[in-house]
Amino acid sequence: MKLKVCGMTSGENIQAIASLKPDFLGFIFYEKSARFITSDIPELPKSIKKVGVFVNASESEIIDTVSKYDFQVVQLHGDESPEFCSSLQSKQSNLEIIKVFSIKDHFNFKVLKSYESVCDYFLFDTKGKLPGGNGYSFNWNILEAYPSTKPYFLSGGIGLDDVKNIHQFLKSSASKYCYALDVNSKFETAPGLKDFNLVQQFKTQILSNTSTMNYNINEHGYYGEFGGAYIPEMLYPNVEELRQNYLKIMAEPDFKAEFNQLLKDYVGRPSPLYFAKRLSERYNTKIYLKREDLNHTGAHKINNTIGQILMAKRLGKKRIIAETGAGQHGVATATVCALMGIECVVYMGEIDIARQAPNVARMKMLGATVVPALSGSRTLKDATNEAIRDWINNPVDTHYIIGSVVGPHPYPNMVARFQAVVSEEIEWQLQDKEGRTKPDHVIACVGGGSNAAGAFYQFLNDTDVNLIAVEAAGLGVHSGESAATSALGKEGIIHGSKTLLMQTDDGQITEPYSISAGLDYPGVGPMHANLFRTSRAEFISITDDEAMQAGLELCKLEGIIPAIESSHALAVFKQRQFKPDDVVVLSLSGRGDKDLNTYINYFDL
Repeated sequence: MKLKVCGMTSGENIQAIASLKPDFLGFIFYEKSARFITSDIPELPKSIKKVGVFVNASESEIIDTVSKYDFQVVQLHGDESPEFCSSLQSKQSNLEIIKVFSIKDHFNFKVLKSYESVCDYFLFDTKGKLPGGNGYSFNWNILEAYPSTKPYFLSGGIGLDDVKNIHQFLKSSASKYCYALDVNSKFETAPGLKDFNLVQQFKTQILSNTSTMNYNINEHGYYGEFGGAYIPEMLYPNVEELRQNYLKIMAEPDFKAEFNQLLKDYVGRPSPLYFAKRLSERYNTKIYLKREDLNHTGAHKINNTIGQILMAKRLGKKRIIAETGAGQHGVATATVCALMGIECVVYMGEIDIARQAPNVARMKMLGATVVPALSGSRTLKDATNEAIRDWINNPVDTHYIIGSVVGPHPYPNMVARFQAVVSEEIEWQLQDKEGRTKPDHVIACVGGGSNAAGAFYQFLNDTDVNLIAVEAAGLGVHSGESAATSALGKEGIIHGSKTLLMQTDDGQITEPYSISAGLDYPGVGPMHANLFRTSRAEFISITDDEAMQAGLELCKLEGIIPAIESSHALAVFKQRQFKPDDVVVLSLSGRGDKDLNTYINYFDL
């Protein structure tokens, strides 16, 4: 959850509040306001976005003020039309727009529709005599009917005594798209002067506690309210054996030495952090590609399978099972099993077997038995179901190498820890290239979410780093042929954990669809469900067409053929604008060899 502090007028007070590192600071340019700013705005840390707040100002006035103070965001608090927002957006392409709507006892959410494409955020404030700063709250339950997926700011009389109510609200479905809290008059010693201690206390109670509680897994295996181990009794010994031992084994010096040696000499790590010059020029920002596609086997999946095969050996397991969608995890599992001389069985949906034939051939060449899943949608979900059935029937000698941050605890955390090498490398590589360890944005595609978990891991609790998770919208989020869990999902249990998943009103899992075999999963890992619910990460949905065009663009601009999964992440640059000096790191999770037939058929090559 991000924090915006609005309505300061004194340079000294502005600097004091800025030292608390809120995400946004707002400055009001409305003469009737008691918080109208007439003084200069001091230099602020780069991590803080400066917001200019206007009420029915002219376009030229806004543009001049933005230029004078170098604002990154404008907040329109009057009767500005969609056409006005669109015109402003076209003239200030790097400017983010917050459009404010006031609520009293009810609100007609239909008015939002025409603003969807011309602003970046909505803000809901309390309707009063003046546009903002009234010190009163509205009934937040009204937001249960919020129909949009656009992130919004919650404002209106929020004070320190609302902490308990805010925690309650953040657990409700009304908060699903709540992106930030906007505080103003309840934290003042006088209009325009904020009480440093009150703001600090509020941030600690709301944001710091939420960060600690939500972004890291707790001792019970939950990320916030998501996670756990919902498993049949017959699987309890297997899962419990792993839970009791995985952290101890990972901490053993011999384990770490063998793991790191294999990553270096077998996988080929570190993978390069490549500055994509022509792509950066196209989108007027600094784009670095984390080249997981250059790993042995062609994707990030090998990081996890190396770790888990070493774990299985130390637990005395003689047989490995796995599930796979795009085939990359199946290939990575078959690879490490061949390396260690262990029997390998890979379950794969019948449809995925057909569209990922090169990877099926690789698995067989590596000595694995590939078993088709013939039930349901015959894709990744069903392959996972079959693997779990196998594990139930073979509980003693078999280890299940789950390929994503899904499944019962401790799998989501264990897989994330093995994949964390991705963001660990990003930090020191970025230091070499940019003189800093933290990017402004990290972008990764998300199906179950292992690639994104690895790219995000080191930055989870560093809110200066914006995390962008990209899901597959298929033929469109609301087309009935989609895998956009963040937009369509509800709380439920799938494959042993509580998370967000696509389901009918009576709890039946709905079939996902994506042109990408690795993203057509009906749920998302509990870490990502929590990142979404707490608004720690932005979630963006990308259609098949958008992804395919983005993949082809990378081919032509950088000479890199990406996996279609990675192409979804690349498509974000068409949807979201970044500043010229932003450092954007995108995890290129896999190479496109496996997808050549899909590319050929789509583009009629």
